[in-house]
Parts: sequence; C-alpha cells; structure tokens
Amino acid sequence: MTAQGDGQLRLFAEPTPLQPEDEVAQALAWHDGDPIATIATLIEDCAFLRQELAAAEQLLSKGFGRGWVPKMERMVSAPPR
Repeated sequence: MTAQGDGQLRLFAEPTPLQPEDEVAQALAWHDGDPIATIATLIEDCAFLRQELAAAEQLLSKGFGRGWVPKMERMVSAPPR
C-alpha cells in the first residue's frame, strides 16, 4: 500500500503480528497483572463471540459463505511439549 504525502511516495509497512507470549503479556498488563481478572475478561469475550457466532449461524445462508458454516467449537490439538 502506498500514500502520497509531502511530495514523497511512502510505503506503509504491514503490521507485525504479535507472538502469543506478547498477547498474553499485553492482556495481563491491561489488567494490571491480575491473572484472575484477565481470565474473567477472556471468558466474557468468549461468551460474547459465541453469541455473535450463533446469530451469524442463524442469519447467514450457506450460499452467502460459499458453503462455509460457523462452528461453535474449535479444533483442539495436543499441547506443545
């Protein structure tokens, strides 16, 4: 992506995806290091997103998503060793 500004052509850098460790640190920092509050917020967010997904499941036709349908559960792989 590019932009014109001040007579110069600038390139916008793609955002660097956060590593899982960074995301955990940010979530804990948001809650002043309180792990219980962090987990409670994540559970609330999960419940909200499940409600949104359930609504999408009811409102979207299979044709709209070219056969894709939302899933309420994710595939869980074995924990890393």
